[in-house]
This record gives sequence, C-alpha cells and structure tokens, in this order.
Amino acid sequence: MDFEVLNGLLRPKSVAVIGASNTPGKIGYLAVKNLIDCNYPGRVYPINPKEAKIQGLPAYPSVLDVPGEIDVAMLIVPAARTIAVTEECGRKGVKGLIVVASGYSEIGRKDLEDELVATARRYGMRLLGPNIVGIMCNSDKCNASFGPFMPLPGKAAMISQSGALLIAMTVASYVRNVGFDKMISVGNMADVNFGDLVEWLDQDAQTTCITIYVEGFQNGRRFLEIARRAHKPIVALKSGVSAHGAAAAASHTGAMAGKGKVYDAALQQAGVVRASDLNNLFDRTLALSLQPPMAGSNLMIISNGGGVGVLAADAAERYGIPLRFAPDDLQAALRAYVPEIGSVKNPADLTGMGGWPEYLATVKTALQHPWVHGLVVLFCETQRNDPMDIASAIKRAVDESGVTDKPIAVSFIGGAEAERAMKWLVENGLPTYGAPDIAVNAIAALHEYAQMHGIGRDGEPVTEEFTPYCDVDADAARAIIAQARATGRVYLSEIESKKVFAAYGLPVAVTELAKTEDEAVQLAETMGYPVVLKIMSPDILHKSDAGGVKINLRSAEDVRAAYRAILASARAYKPDARIEGVAVQQMAPSGTEVILGSINDPTFGPTVMFGLGGIFIEILKDVTFRVAPISAEHALAMLADIQGAPLLAGARGEAPRDRIALAEALSRYSQMIMDLGDEIAESDANPVLVYAEGHGSKVVDARIILR
Repeated sequence: MDFEVLNGLLRPKSVAVIGASNTPGKIGYLAVKNLIDCNYPGRVYPINPKEAKIQGLPAYPSVLDVPGEIDVAMLIVPAARTIAVTEECGRKGVKGLIVVASGYSEIGRKDLEDELVATARRYGMRLLGPNIVGIMCNSDKCNASFGPFMPLPGKAAMISQSGALLIAMTVASYVRNVGFDKMISVGNMADVNFGDLVEWLDQDAQTTCITIYVEGFQNGRRFLEIARRAHKPIVALKSGVSAHGAAAAASHTGAMAGKGKVYDAALQQAGVVRASDLNNLFDRTLALSLQPPMAGSNLMIISNGGGVGVLAADAAERYGIPLRFAPDDLQAALRAYVPEIGSVKNPADLTGMGGWPEYLATVKTALQHPWVHGLVVLFCETQRNDPMDIASAIKRAVDESGVTDKPIAVSFIGGAEAERAMKWLVENGLPTYGAPDIAVNAIAALHEYAQMHGIGRDGEPVTEEFTPYCDVDADAARAIIAQARATGRVYLSEIESKKVFAAYGLPVAVTELAKTEDEAVQLAETMGYPVVLKIMSPDILHKSDAGGVKINLRSAEDVRAAYRAILASARAYKPDARIEGVAVQQMAPSGTEVILGSINDPTFGPTVMFGLGGIFIEILKDVTFRVAPISAEHALAMLADIQGAPLLAGARGEAPRDRIALAEALSRYSQMIMDLGDEIAESDANPVLVYAEGHGSKVVDARIILR
C-alpha cells in the first residue's frame, strides 16, 4: 500500500471541489460550505466553469487552471463526466479522488466504474468511492463531505459502506456521547477498500479504535490478513448475514453456512470484535477506544444496590465472563469500606449507604489487587449522593491507583444529574453507560479482543500459522477430479471422494465399487468381514433415506441379500435414478460421529466446517467454521467451539476421544480444500468416527461437489 498517496487522499492539504455550487441545498454547495465552516486550514479550490466565485472563494473552470498543487479532488459531477474529469485530475498531479457521484455498479454500470478506476490508476491516483458521502476528520479540521457537520471529537475512526448511515452516525455520536476523530465513507469500494483503510488507520496517531459498518468485502482474505496484523482494536457490524450463502445448499455444509456463521468465524480469526447492532457498535467502540484490553477473566463488580449488581452478574455470564468470588484477601480489604449488610464477594455491594469515599476506596482497592483483570462500577442515583461526587471519586480512584492496564466501565442509573456525570466521565476517559448490562457488554468486548489476540489468554495462544503437510499427493487428487470432469460430472462419487481425501492423508475406510453380487462378495472377502454396502447413484444423495445402506454384514450370504435389497429399495425410492453399482466398505468400529465440511465461500474462499455428525448435523446444527487453511493447534481449539465439545472431552464417564488425531485430520482437510479451491465447491466427510485417545478416527462417508 502507498501510504504517501493515501495520506494525500485522507489527510489532504488542499481540496478541489469539482462541481462546486452557489445554490444552497446542492451537494456541490454543501461540500464547499462544510470545508469553510470547519475552518479547514488547507486550500479550497471550487471548480465550476460558469462561476467566478463560489461562496466567496475564487472559482476555476478546471483543475488544470488551479495555480497551486491539489492533494484531493471531490468529484460532484454526473457519472458520465467523471472519466474526463479524472483525466484532467491525473494531468494536474492530483493524489486522490473522492468520488461522490453515483450511477455506477450500484445501478449495473460496472463498466463505467472499471473505466474510472483504470483512468485513475494510469496516473497513480487512489480513488475513494464512488457513490459516497466523503471524509471527515476532526484533528485535521477537514469535512470533505456533504454531511451536515463533523462527529463528536474522539479517538475512534469509523469506516462505513453506507453513506446515509454515516451521516446519521455523526448525529448519533453526540446523542450517544461516543467520539470519532475520523469518519470515512467507502461506498462501492471500486479502489480503496476496507483493507487499505484499516492498514492506514492502524498507523494513524489520532486513532485508537477502528469501527466498521460492512455490507460486504471485496477481498475478504486480504482484509483478514490485514486485520490480523493490526495493532489497534477493530469492531465490526456486518449487515446482510441472514441471506449469506442461502444458495449454497448442495451439501450439509452449504446448508449450515447460511446465517452468518462464516462471517462470524472469519472475523474472529482476524481478531475483529463483533457488534450485534448499531447501539452495540457505539457501546463497544466507546470502550475499545478508551480502555486497554482485559487481560484475564476475573471481572469485579462494585455497586450501591443489590439489584443492579445481580443484573450485571447475569450479563457477565451471558457475555462470556461469568463472575467468580473474589479471593479472601480482597474480600477482607473491601470489608473495611463496605457495611456489614453489604456483600464483598462479587459483586461488592456498598448498599445505599455508600458515598464518594466508599467508591474511592473500593475502586482503588479492586484495581490494585492482582486478581482483578477488569472492573465494572455501578451507581444508582439516590437522594443521599450527588452523581458528580461519585463520578469524581471513581476518576480519582483510577488515577491514584496508578493502574493503566486494567479496563473499567461504569454505569449510572438515574436522571439528568446522572446523565451529566456520565458525560463528564466519558470526557475523562472512562466509558460510561445508562444500564449495567451495557457496561458489562462493553467490558466483554475488551475481554474478547484480549482473548482473540492472546493477551492474558487462559492457556496458551493458538498458533495461527499453518505449515503445509508434505506427505500429500495433490497430483493424484487432481487426476481423480479430471477424470470426473471428463465424463461431464460436477460431483465425485463416494469412492472418488475418499481417494481424494486419502491423497491428503485423511484416514478413510477402504471402499470399492461392485457392479454385481459376485464382485461384492469377492471385495468383502478380500477386505475381511464385517462390511458395509451402500448404493452408488448420483441421483441419491442421502443413501439412508433410500434404504441404500446395509451394515454389519458378516458373510457372503449377508452380502448377496443386502446387495439385492439395496437395489430394490433404491429403485423404489427413485425409479429413474442412475445406479452405478454398490460400494463395499470396511465396517468401521462404532465411535463418536462428527462431520468435516467445506464450502468455497464467495467472500473468504475455501472455508472449513466442523460439528457433530451423522443425524445430529441436521437436527442440532451444532457446527463452527474457519477460513482455510488452519493449523492442527487451531483445529484443536476449533473442536472446543461446538456445544457438543464435552462429548469429545469424555462426558459422563466416557473415555475422552482422540482429539489430537481429529485435529490433524481437520487441518489436513483444510489444506486439501485450500489446494483444490479452484476445483471444489463443497465437500463433507460425514460421519467421521472418532475413537478413544490414541485410537484415531475414520472417515466412513465422503462427498465432493465440484465448482
């Protein structure tokens, strides 16, 4: 990324407004007015061939007539004129373009958008947009947008794909008391995208938290790589997840990937904190922009009322940081300031008798205790105490504690005086909210960020680096796929799928095709009894539903009878089904059933799924996703993500399953779908049987659907 060019675009020392106007209400009028009203210190060059002056500033017919240098040009002209205007900007040496104009890919004119970008790149310019509001920067006093005013000053930076939402959020920043130094509209992202901006903002001295509203990524993998390397917290609100992947339902995995789970997993891998809605986006932004990560899981709550303390405790469990009782020495230290009728266990309840001296002492004591990793302070407004006194005591306690590496969030519940105190606390660096559960959620964001980035993680951080397995045969796998394509198929048979899996070292049950009863018996006797027989038909995806599976066959007579029964059932189930034969497979010992699955996600590419398998996949839908490839260590952590994880750990007296072997299989599988990403659309191994520790796993059924 060219930081110098992006600096010119995002921190311009001069702005040309092409399409500037003297007519109030027009976008060209608002853009010039905003730059004047915000006391922009750079040069403003209105461009309009029909006017000598625009709002008191000299106007120029073209950028080519401007006597000085131009860092950025705002294009507020019809889309049809932007190519010619971009040519002029390139000849002038403009560094970047803010293309406010609409009428491009959002209405089907991708060709015009591509031409615009190609023209800009020919001259080395970067382009923001098109179809955007513009950029706002408090620290640079630059409002190069048609938004009505700048956001409340603060330490966060907002990137929004929606222009209308960005304008609304400038207003909301004052109502919500959440400050932003920068707000950047990205629109169609024809050139500059989320990844570019995150990379630039990560080096911006005025930004402590990057907030994004995203409808879709253009290059999801690149964004993940940049976000994973970022040194500053990123919080994201993703819209449109309910419809994501709805068309991908050819496999179990495709059916499971339709409700945002891939986005959730991908952003988690990148260390991006998720927001559930706009309110939550503001709440989490405030905490992440003002407070350090929560480097541990011991949350302490201090309140002056049992009710709000219980609400906060409930929220802590709901948001993944359930409370623990404070250690004896901390309880003893707090008891000096808490009345006998109050609790010191956690939450610590100062009761209604608690005033500013008690808040000062308990907050300071808690912060300085090594057991405490994060603190939530709650205050219910009472006639006994002035909220500003309590707010001042909390801030003083934080300052006097000398502790700077533990986060604190505050909640005041009350009226106008409480509101005034909350505003003062935010202005002094302490995120403060109007409800206890919101304060806990804010602390949870700081805990999530720390956990994802290995800051004070419970246990060792997960290794993200993937080292490819060397004992794989990608050529053999591709040859099998090529043979299938040569016959015009976009699927592999179970036998072919297993051979591809085996080429990547996955432990598959030996399976061969029989086209006659005699062949089935011969294969069974070669493999050794017991065996399994399965129908092989491209028209029957769910074999069990068609009566197409017979298990635990222990003799030649069993095999012959099963062969005939399977063919009869399959023909009755679907008379026009193409029958290729019957698969004969080694009968694997029973084990815990899991599924390995994959999709080629349109945003993030090859993506792996893991969950409980067999019939449970459709009933419980207990699955988790990761963008491939993943290390065996990462795969091991992935196994713990599902609700059924205790089944693998050894629940109710059962022996623990061989999670090490399963994690390696999942990691190898992720390499397979990554290597063959240009070939495989979806795949799954279901079920995979997992045995007791030291006894491995076995893939007993497999499916691959080609792109």
